[in-house]
Amino acid sequence: MKRIAIGILLVLAVLTLASFILGQTQNTGEPAQPTGSPPPLSNPLKIALLKWYRANKVAHFPVGSQPYGVCFDGANIWTANFGDGTVTKLRANDGALLGTFQAGIEPYGVTFDGANIWVSNVGSNNVMKLRASDGKNLGTFPTGTAPTWMTFDGENIWVPNGNNTLTKLHASNGKVLGNFTVGVGPIATAFDGENVWVTNSGDSTVTKVRASDGKILGTFTVGSGLAGIAFDGANVWVVSGGDGTVSKLRASDGKILGTFNIPLEPYGIAFDGTDIWVTGLYVYELRASDGAILGRLVPRTNTIGVAFDGANVWIAGLNDNSVHKL
Repeated sequence: MKRIAIGILLVLAVLTLASFILGQTQNTGEPAQPTGSPPPLSNPLKIALLKWYRANKVAHFPVGSQPYGVCFDGANIWTANFGDGTVTKLRANDGALLGTFQAGIEPYGVTFDGANIWVSNVGSNNVMKLRASDGKNLGTFPTGTAPTWMTFDGENIWVPNGNNTLTKLHASNGKVLGNFTVGVGPIATAFDGENVWVTNSGDSTVTKVRASDGKILGTFTVGSGLAGIAFDGANVWVVSGGDGTVSKLRASDGKILGTFNIPLEPYGIAFDGTDIWVTGLYVYELRASDGAILGRLVPRTNTIGVAFDGANVWIAGLNDNSVHKL
């Protein structure tokens, strides 16, 4: 009986203390936090890694000179270093340097095909295929002039060229399967599951190309000075560096669903499964549903390429010769 009485007294004491705390919260005018509230970000990968706060902390790792392109191969981050003709491989979980490999003249873009890394070389008018496991050069293949940011469609590599063409290469052997005329000054590509989208910096248009045969399905006018492009599963996002905007186009028909102001020369863009990331003099995080700005980062360097590794966003720092991990 004595133990029961003591237990009852303890329960009463706890209830009294909880009532007092609740009363203090109400008296101060501060609302009590509801139990079970979701964290600020709902991306489980970020939560699991204790990265559910908005991007405000950056780790950066040295790479080659003037990195432009960035891609993720499932375990590692690769950068195309325009200034010194190299490609850098970093381990994604800790940024450790795993290798530096010779590319062509002025490497610009890097793309992963599931087994290999493709590098576009602006100055030597070709692309190189490097084995992702060890960086071995598996082949160098000519393209049009000044090839830039490529995309992979699951079987082929699509390369935009400065001579207003889009080259389709078979990823297994680098064989040219077609050259297709697009807009003026194509610079970046994205694949939506069926079609390839190309930003044309010279005439401020986006071209939609059917991947199976290269047929042009549409040309859409967007902003000015186009650069990066990304697909979010339903829509295509296009960066317009000339007027400081990002546009959201419906992938099914190219209709513009929204245009959002992103000051100071936006350039690259990527989708992280929830949000859109835009590089430039600032780095912006936009909500994909409505384009609302969720955060802005001042990286103290001009940023270009951007890639998502499943948990973190990686951004190429052009002026500080490093890649930044958010």
